[in-house]
Amino acid sequence: MTKFKLWVIRMVLPIVVLSSGTLNGDVMIDDFEAGSNVDWDYLSDQVMGGVSEGSASLGRDENEAYAHMTGDVSTANNGGFIQLRTSLKSGADKNTKGVFIKVRGNNQKYYIHLRTRGTMLPWQYYQGGFDATEEWQLIRLPFEAFEASGSWLRNTPAPTSIRSIGVVAYGRDHQADIQISEIGFY
Repeated sequence: MTKFKLWVIRMVLPIVVLSSGTLNGDVMIDDFEAGSNVDWDYLSDQVMGGVSEGSASLGRDENEAYAHMTGDVSTANNGGFIQLRTSLKSGADKNTKGVFIKVRGNNQKYYIHLRTRGTMLPWQYYQGGFDATEEWQLIRLPFEAFEASGSWLRNTPAPTSIRSIGVVAYGRDHQADIQISEIGFY
């Protein structure tokens, strides 16, 4: 498993943000701007014997800072994922309705994985899917759209118990190429 810290030296010139894409009441986890102190881990199914390969880096496109995850997802050897994940110091507010993500990609399906205090085993999570098009889009996934990975978990994640969030290329052989410029709760 490769651990890296996604951070960039603060730029000297101020950055004017024309539109953040978020709404009042949204709680940003990370916008990948200079000075972000959020630690993200890249991991793949190789932690359990799979053969998927990939990488993650930071990028900037005009006014948009982003995390960029690419790779080859392979289901060989019982594998099938690459992921960017961060731990959360505390869960979301009890009135939180879901997750938002500003994203673009290669017209493939990707997932948000949430782990909670109730997901004790490594293969337990809540999964919400979305399609990443070639244009930036803001996607809102209500908690009701997340599916539990097993029958021992609650039907939907409890916002206050969320302890990590991941962006995942998962479940089928494909090329992953996704850029994330914002991620948070609404």
